[in-house]
This record gives sequence, structure tokens and C-alpha cells, in this order.
Amino acid sequence: MSVDFTKPAPLVEGGVSLKDIDDVIAAPMEKPNNKGFLLALSISLSLLGIGVISVAKLLYDGVGVWGNNNPVNWGWPIVNFVFWVGIGHAGTLISAILFLMRQTWRTGIARFAEAMTIFAVITALLFPLLHTGRPWLAHYLLPYPNERAMWVNFRSPLLWDVFAVSTYFTVSLVFWYVGLIPDFASMRDRTTNKIKKFIYSVFSLGWRFSNRHWQHYERAYLILAGLCTPLVLSVHSIVSFDFAVSLIPGWHTTIFPPYFVAGAIFSGFAMVLTVLIVVRVIYKIEHIITALHLERMAKILMATGLMVGYAYGMEFFIAAYSGVEPEQYVFINRAFGPYSWAYWTMIICNVIIPQIFWFKWARYNIPILFIVSITTNIGMWFERFVITVTSLHRDFLPSSWAYFTPTIWDVGLYVGSFGFFFTGVILFSRFMPVVSMAEVKMVAEGAQPSHHGGDHE
Repeated sequence: MSVDFTKPAPLVEGGVSLKDIDDVIAAPMEKPNNKGFLLALSISLSLLGIGVISVAKLLYDGVGVWGNNNPVNWGWPIVNFVFWVGIGHAGTLISAILFLMRQTWRTGIARFAEAMTIFAVITALLFPLLHTGRPWLAHYLLPYPNERAMWVNFRSPLLWDVFAVSTYFTVSLVFWYVGLIPDFASMRDRTTNKIKKFIYSVFSLGWRFSNRHWQHYERAYLILAGLCTPLVLSVHSIVSFDFAVSLIPGWHTTIFPPYFVAGAIFSGFAMVLTVLIVVRVIYKIEHIITALHLERMAKILMATGLMVGYAYGMEFFIAAYSGVEPEQYVFINRAFGPYSWAYWTMIICNVIIPQIFWFKWARYNIPILFIVSITTNIGMWFERFVITVTSLHRDFLPSSWAYFTPTIWDVGLYVGSFGFFFTGVILFSRFMPVVSMAEVKMVAEGAQPSHHGGDHE
């Protein structure tokens, strides 16, 4: 792929008209299902079926079907929970923070990233509910007056997770929906199907594209963006408190909150990049989600990868500088112990491979972008695995040491989580606009008045 680096790349390529933008974005919702959509949906549903079987086995026999043992009582369920919460960070970051910073390149990718946030957070919430062993009693985690005359432990970071993740999900859902309102109105005016018109009319809330509506919309969007921004920092910081407030060597460290936030953005952007590269080809929207969008995301991947690499180094330095022998042992054990294969996989995928993005040609090379985005998510999953398992499998009593090995039901539930996530994303791309029509038209060529030429010079 040849790219002219001497000219600024447009955000919408091809000089398409505003009507063409509407037609391209609305096409997946108006045309019959194609073979690519049916194939992708059948694969995701197959993965989801594996997850359903794994959950059924879990509910029938209990959490003993997992590989969790003593002392590794936090196995794959918590690893996957932290992984999926991290995936959900990119959407709010792209939509809210980049919006507040007036980064116009976000317009082509924000809607899809927001949707991925919703499905990733729902996927993440499944794991702690199942890990409790009795998910039908999950309402006990909520602080409300009840017949047991008991309150939850407000000092526990596990309860803070309930508040933080549920608040993050609610605000992100509202933020996503508000952004969809103008596009729902556009689809309402385009469709001739009475059922679709009724559904779009309900969700568009009477939107008429009036100046007053746009003023209220922009003010509401700005307020929600301001509310979402601190949540990006707070949610994964609170998730890190699950580990950091304990006294277990390898967890008891103050670097965890910023370290987890950087890692969440890192993995979230990688997942968005992975899916967008596929979606832009399937729906033929390469001129809307352009190479420029992917190049900017590659830069953020490289920057957050350096942050994560710095955190890895600081963990070893602080452990060595502290003089605490159990802390020093944990980190030496991570790098050279039984799980060294997982640790060095994490280092290679998260620190070394993303450095290829220092070269501009690599940031514009689609196959390289796709491969690095996948290796990044592999590395970030291994990061959560290393943090969770290597800090637990050898505790203070050598007689309690054990090697954690996942069972087939651990793997099945993990595979099923991808099926659940991708099924939601695929259905979203079929029934809702994957790109914001209104925002893309704002940055398209010819959308803004030009004052060059004639009497204005």
C-alpha cells in the first residue's frame, strides 16, 4: 500500500458527498444479510454455544470444575474479568477524552468503540458473578435494606468494583445512546418499512434536526463526555485495588492504579483496532475509517505500550529497592520460575512488538497493524494471568505451593466470552450505524464553509 506522507490525509477520502456518506453507513441496515455477515454470526454463535455449555456445567457441578486450587483461588475468572474491563476502556477514551480535546479523527471510530465498551463491560460482569459460586444471589452485593438486616462491607474493594463498573456501564450506555439519536432520526426518515420506522421513531425521541435540537444535543454530549472522563481513570484504578490493597507480595504496590489504567487503554485500543480492520473491509467503508484513523490508533498503542513497559521495569526496581525478601522472590519467580513462559510472552507482546510503530510505514501497513493488535491482546491477557496466578501459586508456606492448570471448562468459558462479545458486536453492526453519520459529515470535505478565493482574499 503506497501512501504519500508529504500530504495531510483527509478524514473522509474520495471526495464523497454528504448523501453518499449516509448511503454507505446505512447500507448494512438496509440491504439483506450477506454471506460474510452470516458466516461471522455463525462462528460467534458457535463460540457462544461453547460458553453456554461451560456455564451449564458450572451451575450444575459448582466452581470445582475450574482449575482454581489452594492457594490459587483467583484463577481464570478474575483474569478474564480484568481483561474484559480493560477492553471496555477504549470506547469511552475515544469518545469522551478525544472529544473534549477536539480531536476530529475520532469521528470515524468513536461509535464502534462505544458499542464495544458496552458489550465488553457486560462480558466482564459475567465472570465475578459466576466466580461467587451462587450468581442467583448476586443481589446480596447491592446495599439495600433487606430481611437479613445486613449491610455489605463498604471497606472492601470488591464492593467498590460493583459501584464503579455499574456506574461506568450506565454512563457509557447513556453516552452511546445520546450519540445515536441523530442517526436514528436519519434512519427513520430513510426507511419505508413501517415497523422499522416505528422503532427508529421511538428511539430518535422526536428529533427533527432543528437548530434548537442540535444545541441541546451538543450541550448534553459535552456534559456526558465530562462525566465519562474521570470514570476512565477511576474504574480500572478501583479494579486494581482488588489487588493493591492486599498484603500479598506482588500485589501490594502503589503503582497498580496508573499501571492498570495504561494497560486497559492499551488492550482496549488493540481490540478496537482488530475489529475495525475487519469491519471496514466487510462493509466497504475504507474511505470513512481511513488509514489515518488506524495510524493514529497505532501511535496510541505505541505510547501506552511504553507506559506499560515502564511499569514492568518499576515493579522490579521497587521490589529490589524495598529489601523485602518475599517481594523480591515473587518478581524473580515471575521471570525465571515455573511461569516464566507466560511472563516473557507478556514482555514480547506488550513491550517489544509494538515498537515497530516507531516506523511510519508500519503504522500504515494494514497486515502489520492487524497482527500487532492481536499480539497486544494476547500479551495483555497474559499480563493479567501473570499478576493473578504468579503472586498466588507460591505463598508463605512451601507446603501450600501448587501449579495452577486450567481445565477444559475454564477454556470453554473464556472462548464463550469471545462468542458473547462478538455476537453483540456483529448484531450491532447489522442493526445500528457503525459510524456516526452526523459526526463524519461534519469533518467531510465541503461540510465547512470556505473563505478562500474571490473577494475574501
